[in-house]
Amino acid sequence: MRVLLAGATGTIGTEMVPQLLHAGHEVLGITRSERGAARLAESGAIPINADMMDREGLLRAVRGQRLDAVVHQATAITGTPLFHRDLYATDRLRDEGTANLLAAARQSGATRFVTQSFFLGYGYRDHGTEPVTEDRPFAEPGQGRGYDVHMRSMRANEHQAFSTPGIEGIALRYGMFYGPEPSTRKLMDLARRRLLPVARPAGVVSLVHVHDAAAAAVAALERGRAGTPYNIADDEPVGFDDYVRALARAAGAPEPRTVPAWLLAATPYLKAMMTNTRIRLSSERARRELGWQPGYPTYREGLLTRARS
Repeated sequence: MRVLLAGATGTIGTEMVPQLLHAGHEVLGITRSERGAARLAESGAIPINADMMDREGLLRAVRGQRLDAVVHQATAITGTPLFHRDLYATDRLRDEGTANLLAAARQSGATRFVTQSFFLGYGYRDHGTEPVTEDRPFAEPGQGRGYDVHMRSMRANEHQAFSTPGIEGIALRYGMFYGPEPSTRKLMDLARRRLLPVARPAGVVSLVHVHDAAAAAVAALERGRAGTPYNIADDEPVGFDDYVRALARAAGAPEPRTVPAWLLAATPYLKAMMTNTRIRLSSERARRELGWQPGYPTYREGLLTRARS
């Protein structure tokens, strides 16, 4: 397939480009910089100089191209979000950016569209001990001010992908990314400086290594069922307290301090992730329909590779 990849020089896109090329696909990667274009060309992809938030500019950049598929892996997250405002640019990429990419897909004849979604669309709350499947309501309003902004963008992202005429839309509801990526680096740096505490009570999170996230996107592109969301996470949900300790060990940092959860109130988004949310994703549908399984079954194996990198 000829695939237009948004976010081609970002965390997942960087992992995805070589996987797509290895699978025999032709990759056209969107970038806004000369440096990004050079990186893409060196990797074997075709750089497309455009800003996906500039609809007319994007359509001009892909005019005359014939595409089979578009993949949306763009975010504006450069580290661990602390406040709701840290996600507003990514919210825009999920709703306005998705609309622009769908316009580019229709102009270029692409019928497949794979978009990056996120596990927190199920809600920033305690989901109990049972695995959460794709049948659970997604991105419902009423979470509270700030959270509802993110819910609207995640809902708009998936709705557009699933409802645009002529488009076979697929959404990947990723767990929390880790590996050679900005948030993990930031958390490890904080752990080394003893600024990453263990909060009690702790939440529960489902993780996915960035290499496995990219592999899931390739599998969805090739085998995903139109109009379908897929949870993408590793085999072992982890308490955020245990994950923080594992990050500290992988970073060669001292044992983290333990603090009461209320001390994180000044960073509400981080507190919601670390202490309020308990979610155990089921990725059974992705295993069954996409033939995907994580190369890093748990964070233990994945953090070992990060520590050596």
